[in-house]
Amino acid sequence: MSGHSKWSNIKRKKEKTDAAKAKIFTKIGREIAVVVKQGGANPNENSKLKDVIAKAKAANVPNDNIERIIKKAAGEGDGANYEELIYEGYGPCGVAVVVETLTDNRNRTAGEMRHYFDKCGGNLGQSGSVMFMFDRKGIIVIEAEGLDEDTVMEDALEAGAEDFEFDGEIFEISTAPNDLGAVRDALEGKGYTFVSAEVAYVPQTMSSIDDGDMVTKMEKLIDMLEENDDVQAVWHNWEMPEE
Repeated sequence: MSGHSKWSNIKRKKEKTDAAKAKIFTKIGREIAVVVKQGGANPNENSKLKDVIAKAKAANVPNDNIERIIKKAAGEGDGANYEELIYEGYGPCGVAVVVETLTDNRNRTAGEMRHYFDKCGGNLGQSGSVMFMFDRKGIIVIEAEGLDEDTVMEDALEAGAEDFEFDGEIFEISTAPNDLGAVRDALEGKGYTFVSAEVAYVPQTMSSIDDGDMVTKMEKLIDMLEENDDVQAVWHNWEMPEE
């Protein structure tokens, strides 16, 4: 897992969350609604719902909001019908990008995705065009302050984690995608709190951009994607510059 700059992406997401909480809450709310309609309103019987609730709490969504969204989604015929679609493409300088969306209008969303990539010097690709460059993993991030590295590593591996990494600021724990919930629950039971806990597309290799104009275009592409209401997550293999 070394070298995929996951933490720099998380820090960037956190900054944007602080600046636009309402939009983040709306996107997570949509995700909760979808998994409730797919598997029911009981998180003990719906593992996907349990995972999204954990994600919502990590993003500081109030419990009252979560409960209200679940109850609303469980109502008969309530709200729009969303489908999960993944878009793949290349940003400036061949940076691979994966975009997860939930949309009630695939034509609208596809058109917007194509526009963003074209406008920023990239191109939207076909299904499978960049996915082979990523591994699907559960990623749990814990702030390192006040914690002992050996203890956290032992607890993580005992909980069923596949890998463990420490960069001085955070512990990054990886799991098989289907094991994320169980590992997270086991660590939560030991008193750990999480910066984030989600299934991610982790790049196998990183791509750098040396041209300043292209860096600006790549940043603009990420911003445009993340600000789109239909976009749930953006993953890429860009080695983001240190701030």
